[in-house]
Amino acid sequence: MNFVDLYLVAFWGLFTIILTWLIQWFVASGSKGAQAGAIPGKIDQNLSHSSFVFRSHRTFMNSIENVPAMLGTSFLAILVGADIFWTGLLVWIFAVSRIIHMLLYYVIATEANPSPRSYFFLIGLASNVGLLGCCAAALA
Repeated sequence: MNFVDLYLVAFWGLFTIILTWLIQWFVASGSKGAQAGAIPGKIDQNLSHSSFVFRSHRTFMNSIENVPAMLGTSFLAILVGADIFWTGLLVWIFAVSRIIHMLLYYVIATEANPSPRSYFFLIGLASNVGLLGCCAAALA
């Protein structure tokens, strides 16, 4: 069996992460571009959580901050032969937590901290740290 077959569950999770990231990009760009007087590359500094444009932009920016680290950790896990079960599970935990984070950010306009989305951010972060631990175990 080759590594693609072995890590197929993880690869589908990575596909889901990247697809979610692209959807966030389209939603953020579309909501901002639909605003009167929209200027490419600039977000109105007066916007806050009450604005869907702000929330969709922040959702995408949050993914820009988090997804690359998970992609790097995931590919490292696959390359070093980390445990197949844990790699697939942790990639999917991250994927699902990012989707829930996104949906909560889209529908809940709150400046409270922690907000419900914060818990799913932390779950995603924990899955990335856990996968990095799997990498360390495989390397040791």
